[in-house]
Amino acid sequence: MNSKQPTDVGILGATGMVGQHFVNFLKAHPWLRVAWLGASDRSAGKRYSQATAWRLDGDMPASVRDLVVRDCKPESGAPRVLFSAMDASVATEIERAFAEAGHVIISNSRNHRMEPDVPLLIPEVNPEHLRLIPEQKRNRGWRGMIVTNPNCSTIAMAMALAPLKPFGIRRVLATTMQAISGAGYPGVASMDITANVIPFIGGEEEKMEQETQKILGDFAGDAVTPLAARVSAQCNRVPVVDGHLVAVSVELERKARREELLAAISEWRGLPQQRSLPSAPERPLVYMEQPDRPQPRRDASRENGMAVFVGRLRECPVLDWKFLALGHNTIRGAAGAAVLNAELMISEGLLER
Repeated sequence: MNSKQPTDVGILGATGMVGQHFVNFLKAHPWLRVAWLGASDRSAGKRYSQATAWRLDGDMPASVRDLVVRDCKPESGAPRVLFSAMDASVATEIERAFAEAGHVIISNSRNHRMEPDVPLLIPEVNPEHLRLIPEQKRNRGWRGMIVTNPNCSTIAMAMALAPLKPFGIRRVLATTMQAISGAGYPGVASMDITANVIPFIGGEEEKMEQETQKILGDFAGDAVTPLAARVSAQCNRVPVVDGHLVAVSVELERKARREELLAAISEWRGLPQQRSLPSAPERPLVYMEQPDRPQPRRDASRENGMAVFVGRLRECPVLDWKFLALGHNTIRGAAGAAVLNAELMISEGLLER
């Protein structure tokens, strides 16, 4: 594959925070090249450097500075493959219009995640859910398709739970401590979050509960049967810049020893690792033995932000086991997740290089 030229891709919602993370994550990608940027009417027609207040560390990549931002419309000359960082308030109609016109939309937006014929994908966990795409095309008459990645906290928790699925997952209780970058820019007012915890993030708990059941569900025939486990989440915003930490308690059908669970977590791999996809971490789950880890500031950005860090696995006196899971919310939980989805789709022959 590496001998081929990179495929041109575009980014919908390129001027926002998640759009900037897409630009940054793709700046040296061996398979994909950012060739088109789309945004709102007020940005269209401007160079990206003029339309965007760059908020990430370092300088805006030189390769995109002079790209002219286009309208988010199918007739605007966009390449076939588009990453969507659209705000939920406008994503539905825009993504559907592009898919109907023949584009492949790999979306970070929440709007289509729970639709029965749309893959909600974590490549290590449920790659077989890509088999929903033919049904999606039949149902909707689209020439293109939409594939989504989950909510940022859901990704960290679902990845940590995936190795435990063979033991039978009955019930899950989760409490999140979510970074302020998850709220976008300008995000949460400093007077609200400084030295404080905000115990509410709109829609977040429902997303974690429902998305986890879909992701860990089984593909059968032409549909996904959701995981039968009951999932309950409580979500909190905390004064951390990057990294969502999730405290998880889980009840299992089959009793297991701690050593068995540790082995399942540490040895867990998926298709991205087997196929050496460019953005795949060598170890998607990293277990940390230290009693005070993982920590967002110290661990979230390791492994290029693409691994989930697990720690403090111990018996739970209410359910069976409890542990912590940490993921980088804007990389593995957003832009990096969607890029890895694209890489999996290329390796499956769903996208050409």
